[in-house]
Amino acid sequence: MGEIRTVGLHSRSEMNARPKKVHRSGGGGKRIADHKAKGKKAARGKTTTKLLVVMTGKASAAKAAEGDEPVFAYIASLPQPQREIAERIDALAAKTLPGLQRAVKWGMAYYGVDGGWCFACGGFVGHVKLMFIRGTEIKPEPPVTPIGMGKATRGVEPTSVDDLDERQAASWMKQAAAMPFFGGKQQSRRRQAPTKK
Repeated sequence: MGEIRTVGLHSRSEMNARPKKVHRSGGGGKRIADHKAKGKKAARGKTTTKLLVVMTGKASAAKAAEGDEPVFAYIASLPQPQREIAERIDALAAKTLPGLQRAVKWGMAYYGVDGGWCFACGGFVGHVKLMFIRGTEIKPEPPVTPIGMGKATRGVEPTSVDDLDERQAASWMKQAAAMPFFGGKQQSRRRQAPTKK
């Protein structure tokens, strides 16, 4: 059998890019529905996102961009049942986390608060990955250790909306929001004592 080779997902320069605050007018589900209506090609399957089996650097060809609109467009491009699962996760995130920030990174929807990233959601063959960047630090620790997404990343892989435990997912989202990942080395906020001359 051949060796599976993975590419590291979180490059230093990409993780250092902090999410912009984007003012939302609410109704995240409606905005996703608007993208479905605009992109009738997605409904016919012509521009539907091609799904991968595992993470190999990028989850899809979706371009990196910050804000609600790119995430809504990405979700609308997913085939069913992945689209329905991702819509539910997005709506749960909007309901659970005030000040939610969205971006498309590495071909997936990323969610953050206070300038840091908390979790990601992406469609794959047969399931959706809901991955928490600092998953080893949340309780109970999510059961899935994804390939190519960082040593501390953990999550779940629902295959249908019924597989998504919304109560548990909301708890994990709140815990992740209390300790967002900023990327790179943590900068010390302590001032150094002046040196004597």
